Amino acid sequence: MTQHTDLPSDLLPATVREFFAAHVVNDADTASSFLAEDVVLVDQGETFRGREKAHAFLRDAGSEFEYTTEQLGARRVDDAHWVVTVRLEGSFPGGVAELDYRFALRDDLIAGLVIANHAA
Repeated sequence: MTQHTDLPSDLLPATVREFFAAHVVNDADTASSFLAEDVVLVDQGETFRGREKAHAFLRDAGSEFEYTTEQLGARRVDDAHWVVTVRLEGSFPGGVAELDYRFALRDDLIAGLVIANHAA
């Protein structure tokens, strides 16, 4: 079972909130504008280095499926590290996934993002 946190979305850093707002509606151009030029994005073990490759990932990831995204929780690790847990439901294999988006921020940009299965 997923443990929800009490941190409301409006207490997340603006960079994280605005990235998610764009990412949820598949606006890769806007989402990518919150990435550092040298961002390292890891999704399920696959690594994308640099804004251009991360943008291509954000544009194409999951595009063959229809799904909804619901934020389940968020927490602050420290000033530069934040975790947002989401539930995806849709037409992809398995139909439901809970993922952690682990953000590392630098100079109000996302320097690192790890997307991995949520550890219950």
